[in-house]
Amino acid sequence: MTQTWEKTHLWRKCKVLGFLLGLFFGVGLASGAAPKVALIIGDSLTAGYGVDPDEAYPALLQKKVDAAGLPWRITNAGLSGDTSAGGLRRIDWLLRQPVDLLVVELGGNDGLRGIPPATTEKNLTELIAKARQRYPHLRVVVAGMQMPTNMGAEFRAEFAAVFPRVAAATQASLLPFLLEGVGGDPTLNLPDGIHPTPAGHAVIAETVWRHLQPLLVAPPAATAPVVP
Repeated sequence: MTQTWEKTHLWRKCKVLGFLLGLFFGVGLASGAAPKVALIIGDSLTAGYGVDPDEAYPALLQKKVDAAGLPWRITNAGLSGDTSAGGLRRIDWLLRQPVDLLVVELGGNDGLRGIPPATTEKNLTELIAKARQRYPHLRVVVAGMQMPTNMGAEFRAEFAAVFPRVAAATQASLLPFLLEGVGGDPTLNLPDGIHPTPAGHAVIAETVWRHLQPLLVAPPAATAPVVP
């Protein structure tokens, strides 16, 4: 009888312990939900050409996200030499993972190669439309770029106008100029005069963070924007 009582008592203790462990791990799993994903598709500026990966602005943004305690992961999809056409070709592959926010940093190489701004505009608009078709509630940030003075005043004006138009047409947020405070400053760029130094990337991270942070803390959109 004593042996039977001991077995019954032990079974009850195990049952209670199992319940408590289940409750503990259940809470842990709930609080450890997968973070949301902010994908940055871009060219060598995003890829961090000429600097260590942890010195590029996407990595610096992740540090800001972590410091703020926000449940987001910054994914760097920068590819050196990429264009708006290249981004359009690879966006479907990138969207195989769930994405909650998309930053589009493309077009700079288009301009430097003399690609017509109308072509860049079309590619960027289609890229965002593809992304929203896959994820209708996706938030999008369009990073504006500018051309150097040697590209000519008319071309520079046409090129700079692309990004506000794309943002307006797709109801995306506009970051007017990614290289604000960095472009043209030799102390913040590598000897090629195009790619930022680690200090330049730190400035870019601050610029992007000012536009990104409000979107990371805002509640999810109730309806999807209409994209032509």
